[in-house]
Amino acid sequence: MTAAATVTAAVLVIGDEILSGRTKDRNIGYIADYLTRVGVDVCEARVVPDVEDEIVAALNALRARYDYVVTTGGIGPTHDDITADAVAKAFGVPIGEDPRVIAIMLERYRPDELTLARRRMARIPAGAELIENPISRVPGFHIGNVFVLAGVPAVMQAMLDFAVKRMKTGAPMLVETVEAGAVPEGLYGDALAAIAAAHSEVSIGSYPSFKDGRFANQIVVRGKMEAAVVAAKSAVVAMLADLRSKV
Repeated sequence: MTAAATVTAAVLVIGDEILSGRTKDRNIGYIADYLTRVGVDVCEARVVPDVEDEIVAALNALRARYDYVVTTGGIGPTHDDITADAVAKAFGVPIGEDPRVIAIMLERYRPDELTLARRRMARIPAGAELIENPISRVPGFHIGNVFVLAGVPAVMQAMLDFAVKRMKTGAPMLVETVEAGAVPEGLYGDALAAIAAAHSEVSIGSYPSFKDGRFANQIVVRGKMEAAVVAAKSAVVAMLADLRSKV
């Protein structure tokens, strides 16, 4: 990442469930807060339905106006998840099954478990780069100035850490991950809040995941100043060590 005086972005939330009120959006605020902290000004946010033409029109308008567009939603396994197709259409490129994604999915599924629905998630526009997904593994992607992320907030938040690394920003974002393992969030929530309050120069988040048949948690420390990130990470490590000693 390189420094820049003014870097702008828009957020495009995709999904009928948001517009119907069935699902309450939790992504716009998080993305805006996150990008602001790293020197990217979020200047606009839109919500569009699962309609290809609507998604394409919004994408083309936003990507022409801002440095970056971050989309959420519509990259799952069902028929109404059409974001990847719309992005390919907006950029005028073909879309097809990406062997890189298939390889990632085979780390989680047996070959016979790769149903047609799951294989839909491996369809990536030509020329796109993958965005790592440390929680559910199936990646998002980045093409041009558009970053395509999952709609599930916990997954989106984890993917955003990797997406931001490819953006020019006002200052580098340093990210440190501490494995909390099987220590439940309910045990360390209060202590983590106290650490966050004591280390206001950084952002600290807790992310649950499910791996190898078990739930596990990761605590992520983000910040621009290396000393502040190191100090906060040390506090988190010490807090977890204290909790484990009491179990």
